[in-house]
Amino acid sequence: MKFQSILLFICLMITLIQALPLQERSIFSGDGTFYTVGLGSCGKTNTDSELVVALSSSLMAKGKYCGKKIKITTPTGTVTATVVDTCPSCSPSSVDLSPAAFKKIGKVAAGRISIKWSFL
Repeated sequence: MKFQSILLFICLMITLIQALPLQERSIFSGDGTFYTVGLGSCGKTNTDSELVVALSSSLMAKGKYCGKKIKITTPTGTVTATVVDTCPSCSPSSVDLSPAAFKKIGKVAAGRISIKWSFL
């Protein structure tokens, strides 16, 4: 009986993962930058002190990512942030972060850092 439960759980997890759009199962490598946060394309006003991000126009056009969480990693740290805006100048694999989120994974003086990120 225990084996059947484990097998059922594994099948359920595979089904759930396959149901996600491909981009939500991917790990992206790109650049991290930061911007002055305000009224975002998701319709809410946020502040520089919040852990929020803007994704590329191409990603924001393909799905409804407003409110989704992403995990961003660099050699110096990891941060989880919420998607609240669109970054028109970002490539699909890059992310524009609030100053607070950027400071958790890099030095502001750098301005641009290499990142890896994925949807949670």
